[in-house]
Amino acid sequence: MEKKVDALMGLVDELQKKHDERLVALEKKSDDPLLKEQIEKINQEITKTQEEVKAAQKAAARNVTRGPEKDVDEKAAAYSAAWKKFAMSGSEVELKALSVDSDPDGGYTVPEQMSTEIIKKVFESNPMRQLASVQTISTESFDIMVDYDEASAGWVGETQARTETDTPELAKINIPVHEIYAEPKATQKLLDDSAINIEQWLAEHVSMKFARMEESAFIAGNGVLKPKGILEYADGSSYDEIEQIAGGHASQLEDDALVKLVYGLKAFYKQNASFLMKRATVEKVRLLKDSDGQYVWQPGLQSGEPDMLMNYPIYEADDMPAVAADALPIAFGDFRAGYQIVDRIGIRTLRDNLTLKGWVKFYTTKRVGGGVKNGEAMKLLKISV
Repeated sequence: MEKKVDALMGLVDELQKKHDERLVALEKKSDDPLLKEQIEKINQEITKTQEEVKAAQKAAARNVTRGPEKDVDEKAAAYSAAWKKFAMSGSEVELKALSVDSDPDGGYTVPEQMSTEIIKKVFESNPMRQLASVQTISTESFDIMVDYDEASAGWVGETQARTETDTPELAKINIPVHEIYAEPKATQKLLDDSAINIEQWLAEHVSMKFARMEESAFIAGNGVLKPKGILEYADGSSYDEIEQIAGGHASQLEDDALVKLVYGLKAFYKQNASFLMKRATVEKVRLLKDSDGQYVWQPGLQSGEPDMLMNYPIYEADDMPAVAADALPIAFGDFRAGYQIVDRIGIRTLRDNLTLKGWVKFYTTKRVGGGVKNGEAMKLLKISV
């Protein structure tokens, strides 16, 4: 492990050295294409080595001996056993047993443990779920009352008359939930003969699909039959808008663009602020310097520890745009204060062994919504045309 970390830091030093050499060459108007190619290769090697370091740390953590876990209560164990039998055989008897714990609109046909595991895996894979505020509801939508105004006030003498002041206005934001689904399948023979853990298998397949679709919606969803993403809000400073900070050349990031982005956010929100960008953009910011000539990117060396940019954490989201003319490649802000994710309680699975002979499909659904609740808590970098 230590050797990999040392190798990573060596690559970082080499990247910065090569970039400095290229900057000197550019000042002399003699760009060396070989240097540019070397920088790109080192950058890619840094990304690869970081992933190897964090993967090794995760593996080491899994191998740590754990203490005895708490026993699952009898009701939960019986429900889980009934679900497994239903998944494998489609038994009507087990289906009736599952309906005991159902809610009025159709029943939670996934054991609580498996539902929790799916949500956990989605959380680990989806940066917006880690950053935003998440609320579980039992209704069709979630209402948020927003105080976007201030109460008026004034100075007054001891005996002076007091006039009535203006009352702040409230706005209501409604975030509906939308249905998201996954449909993994297994052969009937596999279900009959294998000792596979059906719950774990299904949780892994479903969570990967849910995480991918949710991340895309929270970033770029248009709000039609899906959550509305941060990139789809109008440019502005109102509670339901996200200000776009202009900066950056059409083909590259400029140092002062990030400075404008950071200082465009109110100090109150900087306490919990972070950057959101795609991996290719992270490789670009590794080459940026501050006004003192110091590199502003620092690598995260521990599993779960993000890279840092200008002393703020970076989270990768593949659905953020690449650096290009008129694009919005970087988001910065307190996403917990600015974006609301809403989960409708419960995950449901429909067993289908008729549509495709020899196979059993597990049509699994979940309902989720998302939207901006406080636009001033976030900013977007707008690349020049």
